Amino acid sequence: MTTSPPQDALRRTAPERVALDDGRRTVSFGQLGPLLEEEGAWLSVAGERFALLADNGIGWAVADLALHLRQLPSVPLPGYFTSQQVQHVLDDAGIDCLLTDDPDRMRDLLSGWHRNGVSPRTGLTTFCRRLDPASRPLLPPGTVKVTYTSGSTAAPKGVCLGAADLEAIAASLAGATAMLGVERHLCLLPLATLLENVGGVYAPLLAGACSVLPSATVTGMSYAGPDAARLLRCTSESRPESLILVPELLRLLVVGAERGWRVPPSLKFVAVGGAPVAVELLERAAAVGLPVYEGYGLSECASVACLNAPGARRPGSVGRPLPHARVRVAEGGQLMVSGVTMRGYLGDPPRRPGEEWATGDLGEIDADGYVYVRGRIGNMYITSFGRNVAPEWVEREIALEPGIRHVMVHGEARPHAIAIVSASCDGADAATIDRAIGAANARLPDYAQVRRWVRAPELFSFENGLLTSNGRLRRPAIVERHGALLDALYREEIAS
Repeated sequence: MTTSPPQDALRRTAPERVALDDGRRTVSFGQLGPLLEEEGAWLSVAGERFALLADNGIGWAVADLALHLRQLPSVPLPGYFTSQQVQHVLDDAGIDCLLTDDPDRMRDLLSGWHRNGVSPRTGLTTFCRRLDPASRPLLPPGTVKVTYTSGSTAAPKGVCLGAADLEAIAASLAGATAMLGVERHLCLLPLATLLENVGGVYAPLLAGACSVLPSATVTGMSYAGPDAARLLRCTSESRPESLILVPELLRLLVVGAERGWRVPPSLKFVAVGGAPVAVELLERAAAVGLPVYEGYGLSECASVACLNAPGARRPGSVGRPLPHARVRVAEGGQLMVSGVTMRGYLGDPPRRPGEEWATGDLGEIDADGYVYVRGRIGNMYITSFGRNVAPEWVEREIALEPGIRHVMVHGEARPHAIAIVSASCDGADAATIDRAIGAANARLPDYAQVRRWVRAPELFSFENGLLTSNGRLRRPAIVERHGALLDALYREEIAS
């Protein structure tokens, strides 16, 4: 029987080295192999399909790794999912065993389930139920993980991924930072986030490094509004050599550093992705000593496809394709990714492993192979003069300017673009925003320039439903809530 890359890594790493550390407990590489074997054997008789709903910690990591090595299909559930979304996923994926660190919440939610004990290795409680096998949706062959998209609706879709796919990406990520000799990675994002799961647990283990897994009460991490003070304190005290961030968390670190927080001297590599990153924010990060590398990926491609890396970084790009991925630009400008892609959506016909995936993103590839993402095809609008405009392109130019934080550009069937500004940094007034938009317009062709803008009466945030969990604009929700302000801008122009 052959061993998997994770098992190989456990055997070749010095057994006394710490593999997992959550601040309450540590597990060495020598201890981890037997621990996973015992946990996997216990879980394999508990159910056939698993869901994992727990805070970051050794319990989460051990359960996830044990399921992965046993190739038992599992679904990581984000803590921000509502009870309705949790129930939808459990039924949608045909889950018969739930692992959780919050049994009281689950006891009230899970009608028809029974408590099946607590794992002595993870401390997680299991809840099980009997399901008719015929009632379960078929999983594409080889599926070991189903990751649900951002959870922006009551019924997010399940992306089915294979073990070899996840391991290939982990190996690419470990290789991308090998020259830095990273030995300690701090997980700030929830482990249910596919990027942190693969990049923060699997990749460090393959590299023989330690994953530091503090709970959200320590990190201050919350999509509704992170606690900046706790986030900075945890980052300092953990002495990390690498981090994975979404743009909003990067902004918190940058602002903290600009106000006197000391960037840990141990830090060698900060990957940022999940949403477009303003070049101005990257420049500010560099100025305070944060070694930031932008990347690009999506759940359907099992997380990361491209990454700027030490010795191969080009500002403004999302880097070159990693070894496991191939990227091309199709007619019309759409980025196409192959090499490692999903096995299919849960409930849909299976796809061929590695089959090319149409990302829905507009982009370019330069002569040196660096990839540039310009916006979403579905977000493109057509002006009344017949010009196609990707709003993210315009928004990115505006966000380069000091004072701008969130802005949404709108212009479908209109003669020119308008913008709604949700927030400005450091209390920027109208004149500052005017100057910022004017400076951006000077870099844009006339058909893409923003002629009028309005300040939104509220911040765009995950909590109020106007941003996704990784910081992307929820455009339909913004238009639904504040469309009257946008329409008023056009009416005022016509009236004048």
